[in-house]
Amino acid sequence: MKSRVARRVAAFARGWTRVPVVLVLAGLVLVAGTPLVWDRRDDSGSERAKPGPAVPIGPQAGGRAFESAIEAAQQRLKEVPRDWSTWAQLGAAYVQQGRITADPSYYPKADGSLKRSLELESTTNWQAMVGMAALANARHDFKAALDWGRRAERVNPSAGSVHGVLVDALTQLGEYEQARNSLQRMLDLEPGVSSFTRASYDFEQRGQVAKARDALQRALTDAVSPADIAFCRYYLGELAFNNGDPAEALSQYEQGIATDPEYRLLHAGRAKAQAALGQTAEALDGYDRVTRVLPLPEILAEYGDALTAAGQPDKAKEQYELVDAARELLTGNGAVDHLTTATFLADHGQPAEALTHAQAEWEARRSVLAADALAWALHRNGRDTEALEYATTATSLGWRNATFYYHRGVIHETLGHRAQARRDLSTALAINPHFDVLQAPIARIVLDALGGPA
Repeated sequence: MKSRVARRVAAFARGWTRVPVVLVLAGLVLVAGTPLVWDRRDDSGSERAKPGPAVPIGPQAGGRAFESAIEAAQQRLKEVPRDWSTWAQLGAAYVQQGRITADPSYYPKADGSLKRSLELESTTNWQAMVGMAALANARHDFKAALDWGRRAERVNPSAGSVHGVLVDALTQLGEYEQARNSLQRMLDLEPGVSSFTRASYDFEQRGQVAKARDALQRALTDAVSPADIAFCRYYLGELAFNNGDPAEALSQYEQGIATDPEYRLLHAGRAKAQAALGQTAEALDGYDRVTRVLPLPEILAEYGDALTAAGQPDKAKEQYELVDAARELLTGNGAVDHLTTATFLADHGQPAEALTHAQAEWEARRSVLAADALAWALHRNGRDTEALEYATTATSLGWRNATFYYHRGVIHETLGHRAQARRDLSTALAINPHFDVLQAPIARIVLDALGGPA
């Protein structure tokens, strides 16, 4: 088995640029933010025209569009090597190509191109500043992303893309009200797929599921390209799955695949929904196919867990080893993801290492996701009194996140708080009885021992 793992790891390292084109807006920072209103008419009642994009291609463009943009920019720079605007466009295209292919080797290229652009024009070059913010967000350096976003805002506060990178950074840093304010500004300037999907995520984080769904439907209505439509279908599927409706989720994923089969996240979503619906063979086949072309750590971990649940521990172990390999490749290209690492290690027998990563994540950003990861890592290390404080912080926004309530319920149970444990575990399973292929069955066992649903 070790030789098979070694071959797969080597293939990852060699084959990133051959990964089929998919649409991933950050792997981890996919959507964020919120609107309170999204009327697209001005005070006179006439339709407001959308400002043009900061670069020739938008954030939901397909991978081939970015490939073409990269080639065009490279050709232009051969002819005019001091064209700072084209350097900025090239850097932005590299960032997006890295995101949609899950190939982190594009990030150093983006960094070099954007810095060259800023060397040539540092004062008015808000496009390169936005590119640097997007790159920092992709690498999970959210404080740097916020700094670059603020610099761009001072130069051009009327660009929707400026507020988009600010929303992403502020949300991941746990500055939710500031993120909401920035997104309202983005909606005022450029209502569309990017802003409506961010609105959906903000509503979801606050427990406003119906509004989150409405925002995604609005984004879908605005979507024109197959990539945009697939993007919206994916998040409609995610919203349905996270709220306990795997059948609806499967429908959304399959509609997205029919529109754009190259959007590989849809295939991962379909496998997850199939596993929840008991279609185990189809789910495992789907995971096998998608992890070969989209080797993201979180999807590899999902596949490993699905194999474990299916009674195939040796194959699961192989996927878990690939999680480490994929993470090392990301780290080697400047992308650090303590959050995913902490959660994975906590659930796979490495509590001390999990706590190290969770503490690093909490120091970097005070989001509800970071609070949950730290709570769970503390629990796995037997520090439940401390864990409870962070688990309560994780639920403070009102997010109907089954994992949050499951974690807090288990922590309560360990502390002997039977009533609170029963309440939280009941809430977790009511929100989504399929929230995790391994942890959801444990939640049911613990809840039954406490007397059943509250």
